[in-house]
Amino acid sequence: MRKEAVRDTPPSLKEVTAGASSPDAGDAGYSKDLKSRHINMIAIGGAIGTGLFLGAGGRLASAGPALAVAYAVCGIFAFFVVRALGELVLHRPSSGSFVSYAREFLGEKGAYTAGWMYVVNWSTTGIADITAVALYAHYWSLFTDVPQWVLALIALTIVLSVNLISVKIFGEMEFWFAIVKVAALVAFMAIGIFLLVTQHPVGGQTPGLHIISDHGGFFPSGLVPVVVVLQGVVFAYAAVELIGVTAGETAEPHKVVPRAVNSIMWRVLVFYVGSVVLLALLIPYDGYSASESPFVTVLSKIGVPAAGDVMNLVVLTAAMSSLNSGLYSTGRILRSMAMAGSAPRWTGLMNRHQVPYGGIMLTAAVCVLGVALNYIVPGEAFEIVLNIAALGVLSTWGIIMLCHLAFVRRSREGRLERPSYRLPGSPAIQLVTLAFLAGVVVLMWADGGVGRRTVMLIPVIAAALIAGWFAVRGRVRSTAAAAATQETADRG
Repeated sequence: MRKEAVRDTPPSLKEVTAGASSPDAGDAGYSKDLKSRHINMIAIGGAIGTGLFLGAGGRLASAGPALAVAYAVCGIFAFFVVRALGELVLHRPSSGSFVSYAREFLGEKGAYTAGWMYVVNWSTTGIADITAVALYAHYWSLFTDVPQWVLALIALTIVLSVNLISVKIFGEMEFWFAIVKVAALVAFMAIGIFLLVTQHPVGGQTPGLHIISDHGGFFPSGLVPVVVVLQGVVFAYAAVELIGVTAGETAEPHKVVPRAVNSIMWRVLVFYVGSVVLLALLIPYDGYSASESPFVTVLSKIGVPAAGDVMNLVVLTAAMSSLNSGLYSTGRILRSMAMAGSAPRWTGLMNRHQVPYGGIMLTAAVCVLGVALNYIVPGEAFEIVLNIAALGVLSTWGIIMLCHLAFVRRSREGRLERPSYRLPGSPAIQLVTLAFLAGVVVLMWADGGVGRRTVMLIPVIAAALIAGWFAVRGRVRSTAAAAATQETADRG
């Protein structure tokens, strides 16, 4: 057998990263303090957000009862994404999650793009969250005179402190945030079902199927508004991928993750589709509005005292939960990137509590810019950043499906073995999901206004990513070569 010639030059980046299956260096050093109950409630929290508590009102008014179909369709695609991610987790649990899988299956450029788009997503979402907390706090007279930027800074400080202490504290905080959201929904649904069964009048009308049939039927405004509203509904599920990040800090991911992923589907059906159908049966769809939570609308019509106060507290909790998740996940993603050279080295630093504080602090620093935005343009801060985050969500889901496609292709080539827990229907499911995500971008453009301006940011973001890649590719190459050299030495 002819011996391979020894070369003096280091291997190329493509040679090092292509087909790499070694564990992510960024996974080292984490504790395994997240329990099954934490993961399950984090999965629930990721599937229930302000998109339901607040956004459903305006969407019901425009699409009618058929909004339930929109939630079901988007929920199915969200489930496909998280099921694909769940299979990748069982292949190799990693706190770097889809960024680590992008490195393995798409190469370092894929990991770089996935990571920074995710940071853009959660950094801007974090700004939206602290803005939302400040706005919700102003609902109560106690905080009316406190400047919006001060309340935003207080919210950021509280959640940042919790994230820096330990992952166990993060898990507990997220557990109770999710409990509040679920309890609120269950309580409302119990009240709504009681009103239906007893035929108790709501706003002077008896609830039931006739509320839908007497007001234009299931599609009162036709099919077009239902299709258009998909672009907003899809972002209601924006945090479902968080379960992949948490897998790196749980002791038994192979047991916990499949259960948590499988439960997402029925939670979507019960909490989203069930809630919307119930709302449509209680009062006419045009009785709801974008300016008020649909749950508050119903409760106020039956005279429930302090309905607005209770729901405002729930929505504030949902915003704090989202901020908590964003700081947690970007800290882990940035550590994975830092260890590969595609993020600043200091973002990979960990404290004595095994928390990657460097990455968390970077995200928090961007959120501080959001505090400034709340000072300069308090009335527009929320809308500005929310639309930028939308692009991050779509890119994250798209990259997860691309990773899974490459994963399945390698398994068919005999280069790796798929776990028994799988996303069925490959490659059709992945391709249909990618087409759906592309369709959402088209809908954003077609809707005009803010959506179109958001899509117009894509070339700007792409240019920034390209410039950033040229800035870090040397460090990425040297890091990859050093890792390959070390692996060769370890084998020898």
